Amino acid sequence: MLPVAQYPNEQPPDAVTWYGQANALFDAGRFEAAVDKFNRALETDPGHCDAWIYRGYALFELKAFEAALESFQRAIALQPKNPLAWHGRGIAQAGMESFEIALQSFNRAISLQPENAKVWYNRSHTLLRLNRFEETVDSFNRLIDLEPNNYRAWYNRAVALANLRRYREALSSLDTALAVKRDCYYAWTYRGLILNKLERFEEALASFDCSLKFQEVNPSAWYGRATAFALQSDAAQAAENLQKAIALNPNEYRWMARSDLNFQSVINTEPVRAVLAL
Repeated sequence: MLPVAQYPNEQPPDAVTWYGQANALFDAGRFEAAVDKFNRALETDPGHCDAWIYRGYALFELKAFEAALESFQRAIALQPKNPLAWHGRGIAQAGMESFEIALQSFNRAISLQPENAKVWYNRSHTLLRLNRFEETVDSFNRLIDLEPNNYRAWYNRAVALANLRRYREALSSLDTALAVKRDCYYAWTYRGLILNKLERFEEALASFDCSLKFQEVNPSAWYGRATAFALQSDAAQAAENLQKAIALNPNEYRWMARSDLNFQSVINTEPVRAVLAL
């Protein structure tokens, strides 16, 4: 069931019925149908704050961000101190890539409900999108205090640390993420990229292999392997692995390799040129 939010004690029976049906549809992942039922509840009782809130969350799931934002705004007008409404406002704004004002919404939600881990996660991720990496690390630290086994928090914390060139701390954060969720393939890939930065190539290749073990269709891991060989000036192995990445995503990885300084020592060799020319 959805978390309980505040709403008026007395509801017209029709609104209660429509809202209950909408909740059930929301829980079943039938978001379009849920929006229709929320609309019916709100036609009966426009002051039903919860209906505005969860209508907004359903619209968010449908990626109708502007309509979701409007729904959350209506809820905030009814209950200015409702943290669920402020959090919803933030995710809708982030969905519209209005990250600065989304951050303000998340800050407001946290001021009303400081222990809400979901708000801390979305706040932290918004700071990451804003390239405010020091603040991102601090924000994920607060989240990790609340949820020490949140592997996504440890992973994204590592991304922020890597952007600060704090590679060993990033590696430690990734190791913690993988201790929590061993099969997180993208954490294995990112771990390999960090190990490439540290010139620990054998360990990097082992990490990419783990990523491929858990996710076979995985061009980023093949590209990471190619990078490890390129950094060691092994053109043949770099080309072989690059070809596997390009086979899965030709446009992205062909373009990436041509502009990637990590391939500088092998970019003009016959094996790599042949792969890039295909």
